[in-house]
Amino acid sequence: MAFTSNVTTFTLSGLNVTKGNKYFFFSLVLLAYLTMLFFNLCLAITILQVRTLHEPMYVFLCNLSINGVYGTSGFYPKFLLDIISDSGYTHDISYSGCLLQVFVIYSSVMCDFSTLTVMAYDRTVAICQPLKYHSIMTTQAVIHMLTFCWLYPLFCSVLMVALTSVLPLCGSQIDKLYCDNWSVVRLSCVPTTLHNVIGFIVILSFMAHALFIVYSYKKLITACIHSKEGKVKFMQTCVPHLVTLIHFAMSVLFDTMYSRYGSRGASSVRNFMSLELLIIPPLFNPIIYGLNLTELRRRILKPCKRHAVKNTENRRKN
Repeated sequence: MAFTSNVTTFTLSGLNVTKGNKYFFFSLVLLAYLTMLFFNLCLAITILQVRTLHEPMYVFLCNLSINGVYGTSGFYPKFLLDIISDSGYTHDISYSGCLLQVFVIYSSVMCDFSTLTVMAYDRTVAICQPLKYHSIMTTQAVIHMLTFCWLYPLFCSVLMVALTSVLPLCGSQIDKLYCDNWSVVRLSCVPTTLHNVIGFIVILSFMAHALFIVYSYKKLITACIHSKEGKVKFMQTCVPHLVTLIHFAMSVLFDTMYSRYGSRGASSVRNFMSLELLIIPPLFNPIIYGLNLTELRRRILKPCKRHAVKNTENRRKN
């Protein structure tokens, strides 16, 4: 087979289940996207505006919400256009657009994991070393952690995309709803040993993140289980983080299963497996934290209560 290094567009062929129901799917996806944007922006704006919420835990949560908006912007606008278009089963994306989508989605997912890792560290210090908390979690320390949460994922994503961009390709068909790095790499006409090694190193680094989170929760559970106050703290601040971690792990598992076994099974199941990573974390993270953290819930609902009181007063006057 002759090498083809001049691929200018990729064909995404995962939208066949939407044929004949495109307006229903468009409405459903648009509603999900707007809901994600609303909850994440609402949470982020509330934390940024209220000075009493400028604590490390809330700052990291704000970062999680901002990252949710960033990550979804790399997929949903293009996906919505594909659904509503009349292209049939397949949809095209430019070569540069595909690599940009890979960069945004990968960096967002890795930023999510890094943020969850520093949040686990923050909760460990807060509960296991409460007297030293403010001396450890200083403003400078928080800035360094946030910098790490963004720079390391961006570096990994740039490295992977840069390596992928120089590969000669022998095809342009991607059997997925969006571009991912592995789907592009396996179209290569040449061996991809270096890409596999780099990918393995990146996976190992995030496995280290996971081990640190497990170690942190072991310490947290040990510290909280012996007192009623500790159990209350764990339920209020650690359970939302734990639920988020479980959602994230499930999302990564679904996406990994799709990447490895994407050619098997019903297309609707495969499409859900590929999208779960882009639906569950950004949609449920702000809801879980917003409902469970008392101070945050009170601040978010305060304008709604004020508006309800004004309406009640206006009705009484009339």
